[in-house]
Amino acid sequence: MRRSDFYYDLPSDLIAQSPAEQRGMSRLLRVDGASGQCEDLSFADFPTQLSAGDLLVLNDTRVFPARFWGRKASGGRVEVLLERVLDNHRVLAQVRASKSPKAGSHLVLEGDLDVRVEGRQEDLFVLHFAGEETVWDLAERHGHIPLPPYIDRPDADLDRSRYQTVFAREAGAVAAPTAGLHFDEAMLDRLRASGVDVAFVTLHVGAGTFQPLRVDDVAAHVMHAEWLRVPPQTCAAIDETKARGGRVVAVGTTVVRALETAAAAGRLAPFEGDTQLFITPGYRFRVVDALLTNFHLPESTLLMLVCAFAGREIVLRAYAHAVAARYRFFSYGDAMLLTPAPDACLGSER
Repeated sequence: MRRSDFYYDLPSDLIAQSPAEQRGMSRLLRVDGASGQCEDLSFADFPTQLSAGDLLVLNDTRVFPARFWGRKASGGRVEVLLERVLDNHRVLAQVRASKSPKAGSHLVLEGDLDVRVEGRQEDLFVLHFAGEETVWDLAERHGHIPLPPYIDRPDADLDRSRYQTVFAREAGAVAAPTAGLHFDEAMLDRLRASGVDVAFVTLHVGAGTFQPLRVDDVAAHVMHAEWLRVPPQTCAAIDETKARGGRVVAVGTTVVRALETAAAAGRLAPFEGDTQLFITPGYRFRVVDALLTNFHLPESTLLMLVCAFAGREIVLRAYAHAVAARYRFFSYGDAMLLTPAPDACLGSER
């Protein structure tokens, strides 16, 4: 497979720059992975696509204000994006500057924060925040919501609530699990009342989710690592759902990666740790029966995952339909609900 196999044309004016007026006011494109049939719906129709006994799995990660601007102590502007908090004062971060800072140098970030560069781990910098306050507290007071690079505006107060799911509770993500942004409490209550169960995983989405492939050969790409937890109660809920003939409906590609990582040994089991699972066409899914997701960037690893689930040709035709019908794309955009291609799941081996 080549990177170009996952390209599609997208007019820039279809990239959503702000959220819908209210959660749940998005459109929903239903895609049948067996027939390729597309159906234009609204997100308010989502509960009609599920049945009593199905299980909805959500990612409860919480986005924190991880972006800072500042300068080197020696001069020169910098942009810092915290990628992973190591402890109360140390982080792994992306640092953008005209010239990379050296180990032992200092940065002065917003709020007059003194940050020492301790060294590097591959493409990321190890930074130490001075003082008694934790990194979490400093980020809440001085950081900015790390909007994706395709949103061409500064973050605003609205983003603190809308670039966050209503069920977010575990801080650690620098990008939202965007399929979950469509849900409000009323929708979740409606689903539960209809007999749909809800379970949670945690996967802290990293900034690497927006990084394009730098190689033409898809097999040569190495995924960025992301931390996740699949708790025992979620595994139990999935086993019970399968036993009664219900479907496991993943809300977002992050949930897919979490569940499939936890089942990588052949059977779903509780899991906590990093994943670099790269799902491409030919992968056989062990856990997930349906996928709710937003639209993804051309040639991205997330688009490749969706193509693995519902079939590359079917997904790219669905994307062409969405472009022609002027759906809104990416993080603040519309959603699609996909069922799997006939050969995408392991069937009785699951």
